[in-house]
Amino acid sequence: MAGRAAMPERRLLGEAELEAEGERIGRELPAGSVLLFEGDLGAGKTSLVRAIVRGLGGGDEASSPTYALVHHYHGARGPVYHVDCYRLRSPDEAADLDWEALGDADALLVEWPERGGAWVPPATRRFRLAHVDDPERRALEVT
Repeated sequence: MAGRAAMPERRLLGEAELEAEGERIGRELPAGSVLLFEGDLGAGKTSLVRAIVRGLGGGDEASSPTYALVHHYHGARGPVYHVDCYRLRSPDEAADLDWEALGDADALLVEWPERGGAWVPPATRRFRLAHVDDPERRALEVT
């Protein structure tokens, strides 16, 4: 039906599957992509980001930037920025980040984008991770 949004893709993945999916996403990601990651604490956002950075050629250096807010990685095609907005107390605090420079990266990966408010650029893709009854798996929804 014309004008209707596509239904989100939702899958249940174990840790190895999540990492493989992230690496695949990173390898296929168009330059200039903005990826947003949502979900509860411990749902696997940083694990997925780490795998995407590997797929972009950034090696295994990705970690949670919770204390630094922004981490910079050297991807195969250029800079990759990983922003974790979890510690922002209000979207006004996101104004201190250099969003213009971050947006010039090969990829911008943003965790907890709702805490960055209108400062966060529009998403190319959005990932929502959630806990499920099986503690060894996570629900991954991609829009």
